Amino acid sequence: MENRPTDIRPAERLSLVSEYYFSRKLKEVAQLNAEGKDIISLAIGSPDMPPSEQTVEKLCEVAHQPTAHGYQPTMGTPELREAMAGFYKRWYGVDLDPKTELLPLIGSKEGILHVTLAFVNPGDEVLVPNPGYPTYTSLSKLLGAKIVNYNLREDNAWQPDFDELEQMDLSRVKLMWTNYPNMPTGGNARRETYERLVDFAKRHNVVVVNDNPYSFILNEKPMSLLQVPGAKDHCIEFNSMSKSHNMPGWRVGLCASNATFISWILKVQSNIESGTFRGIQLAAAEAYNNSNEWHREANIETYSRRRQLAEEIMRALDCTFDNSQVGMFLWGKIPEKYSNVEDLTERVLHEARVFITPGFIFGSNGERYIRISLCAKEDKIKEALERIKKSI
Repeated sequence: MENRPTDIRPAERLSLVSEYYFSRKLKEVAQLNAEGKDIISLAIGSPDMPPSEQTVEKLCEVAHQPTAHGYQPTMGTPELREAMAGFYKRWYGVDLDPKTELLPLIGSKEGILHVTLAFVNPGDEVLVPNPGYPTYTSLSKLLGAKIVNYNLREDNAWQPDFDELEQMDLSRVKLMWTNYPNMPTGGNARRETYERLVDFAKRHNVVVVNDNPYSFILNEKPMSLLQVPGAKDHCIEFNSMSKSHNMPGWRVGLCASNATFISWILKVQSNIESGTFRGIQLAAAEAYNNSNEWHREANIETYSRRRQLAEEIMRALDCTFDNSQVGMFLWGKIPEKYSNVEDLTERVLHEARVFITPGFIFGSNGERYIRISLCAKEDKIKEALERIKKSI
């Protein structure tokens, strides 16, 4: 049949978002690589190290079981939920009922969708940090919510400005997205910030959702919003194994809150997906038992060595940065000689053949910043540094 024009049009909601930046840019990087340019990527936050040995062994063990391949409960296996509760007790000192206050997720991105569907009606408002993870904005738009940005600024250590928040009209706000330790800025979690967030949620009847996948990376004292007394009454926390356990492709995360909120989110989730492979769930439960020594080597020592090299790259580019930041990225401010951040990042890509992230993709408050990922082997980061020194 010959091709004919069609009157079919996409849903109007597609006009509200664009293709994800990394989806678009990685196509360009792939083309450059196909041309023999050998691009070093320091852009994506995908850990390049493997999970612990016992995690992989448990996956293989379960995968060989003939009865392990059927559908699993949407709520997750008891073994996984209990391991998640044990993880929160061990590292954060937070008690969670594994039967009612935890919900496994196929990654935090899925959780953003499910929580928004559970709490936000079309036309309701959602507080989103600027700068912040782009998915908070894009999924909210796709679901008909109105985005209300709140500022994070370097002079306030990338913490919320509560005085500014109190001046806003919050009458239609249902959710507030927070992310500490913060991505992309590396601003660390603070007890004072968490206490003020819980108070803010209670006084304004807003559900605060803290996205907490980075608390173990270059961070000696992991914290949770749920450590604050009463936080579970008005708040939700996501956590993820992608960063802390080197399992980004496994897609295992969790949602923790009070039993009522969890039941609402489960109602959405159970109508969308059908649970994760049993082998992945039991292997994830095993990973939650990783030793303190494993976490120190994987999450502190390895990233510390890489971070030192990333700091050298920042200095080579005349960028300034706060050396107290944590997480698997380094966030730096570009020098005044560049009119915009892409003048620098595109030059680095095409002249030094190194892919780094321009901060504008995280919001207007990131327009004068770049982000360097620590998810590359030390020899690659060293090579990137030498390329930049020679060409920039």
